[in-house]
Amino acid sequence: MAQDRYYMQESNSKKINFELINNLIIIPMKVNNVLLSFVLDTGVSKPILFNIAETDSVGLKNTKTFFLYGLGGDGKLEALKSSGNSFKIGDATLYNKDLYVVYDDDISFTPRLGVLVHGIIGYDIFKDFIVELNYSSRYIRLHKPNEFKRKTSRKWTQLPLDIYNKKPYLKAKVTLHNDTKIIKLLMDTGSSDALWLFEDVNRGIYPNEELVFDDYLGKGLSGSVYGQRSRVKAFEIGNFKFENANVAFPDSSSVDVTKIYKERNGSVGGEILKRFNYFFDYGNSVLYLKKNGSFKNSFTYNNSGIVLEHNGIMFVREEINVPIINKNKNSSAVSINQVVNYMTSVRPAYEIVEIRETSNAYAEGLRKGDVLIGVNNKKAYEFKLSEINELFHGKTGKTIRLKIERQGVEMVFKFKLDDAFKKNKPSTD
Repeated sequence: MAQDRYYMQESNSKKINFELINNLIIIPMKVNNVLLSFVLDTGVSKPILFNIAETDSVGLKNTKTFFLYGLGGDGKLEALKSSGNSFKIGDATLYNKDLYVVYDDDISFTPRLGVLVHGIIGYDIFKDFIVELNYSSRYIRLHKPNEFKRKTSRKWTQLPLDIYNKKPYLKAKVTLHNDTKIIKLLMDTGSSDALWLFEDVNRGIYPNEELVFDDYLGKGLSGSVYGQRSRVKAFEIGNFKFENANVAFPDSSSVDVTKIYKERNGSVGGEILKRFNYFFDYGNSVLYLKKNGSFKNSFTYNNSGIVLEHNGIMFVREEINVPIINKNKNSSAVSINQVVNYMTSVRPAYEIVEIRETSNAYAEGLRKGDVLIGVNNKKAYEFKLSEINELFHGKTGKTIRLKIERQGVEMVFKFKLDDAFKKNKPSTD
């Protein structure tokens, strides 16, 4: 069969439910009949698998060395290109498809999200269908283009999309200082943040000096990305407007301008995208969107300054109560006693991989490499990684208590969530 085209018998697919974790969409897909999990990332043009044990059974063949380029300090990443693979999502199947395999554990999404993710995929899902993306109900649905009815209801806004190099771009407006700029942004479902802008002093695209802090921004295909975080006065898509939205400015060392679409000024990511539901029509370069129940949610920052990753497992000795039934031989009385026993179980381990040096947490003594044992007097493994991150996005002044292990020694730290923009002195009470 010909390469690069999905086949689907029905006029539209069944709902394909997804998980939304840290603003990223995790979808189930089969590769060579093996069920895997992918991040749906409109910012990538090629499907990429990571070096995870489950991919060993995928049966990759016809491989050769290839280089991928993306955000990150190293600029490029070595990978293997494999041809002749099949993909299936919902009722749609794609045959004879190339994919790329990265043998670098640092690139995997799994440690950052705390759930198993095998790869990323983007353009290949959008190119053959009208893709319905419903953030509020957590599903996507694929529609055949020739049977799709255009959204004419006033609830839906129609915007032009520019599909360049297999990626979607749209125009928006941003107010950073005293004037409003028209900008072109990559529509990037693979970014957790609200907005990324590439600094351009000549155009007035740079952060407010009174409202900025240095921070770790995340990982790109080519390594860690650092930069500055700030807020914009206003950000507009079509007739929709957000005030005081989060924005990040990646360092120039993390951005290879020779590999970036020259008209691009940045990216709009999941923190804003999740506030709408969509129909993507790549074939006609059209986007339909309407706001959902998340539209008015406030924009928050990680006020702890701590970035955690799932770093392997830990063995935990836990108490369990075993009921012992005693029957009295001389009467019908029965007594039940609880006997304490112990069992060893496997639990996730969370490690601090980045910490903002201006944070209260850093001032109190927490450091990279510390492994969490407890959070607010509960066992750390009783939390999902996303639940701990939600605590870290709490209001300024909220007290957080962390018990950690450092080089075999257990330690307890207590600090208050700070305002990243204000460089607060650490609280000691």
